[in-house]
Amino acid sequence: MRLTRYTDYALRTLLYLGAHEPRQSSIGEIARAYGISENHLTKVVHQLGRLGLVRTIRGRGGGLRLALPPAEIVIGTVVRQTEEDLALVECFGSGACAITPACRLRHALAEALSAFLAVLDGYTLADLLAGGAAPDLARLLGLPEAGESAGV
Repeated sequence: MRLTRYTDYALRTLLYLGAHEPRQSSIGEIARAYGISENHLTKVVHQLGRLGLVRTIRGRGGGLRLALPPAEIVIGTVVRQTEEDLALVECFGSGACAITPACRLRHALAEALSAFLAVLDGYTLADLLAGGAAPDLARLLGLPEAGESAGV
């Protein structure tokens, strides 16, 4: 199983915003911190906003923040919402395969995908930021320490 770059960027954006709470961030800041395309990230952030995961505030003093508490953002749900296609093999979608009537691989792969998503459903953004992870992420991303002034 391999997640798309789109989902990767969505998860990284949520981690960034969670580590930067309660401050606002910009798409440019996040893109620079990860060394990724600002244009591509804009599309990701737009969808995260439509999904109700990120609150976007336009204009002077605007920026991005988490729209929900990190404990309410379930990683498995984010993956389902941002992955365009979770079909591991052609026969999961509309594609046909010559051995479909006798194939047991499809069932095994469906079970594996369910297990993968079930594990991710057991984690929230809060879990990924717990135990000192948020300050570590903030330091690695060049975010200001708590108490420092932040120029947004």
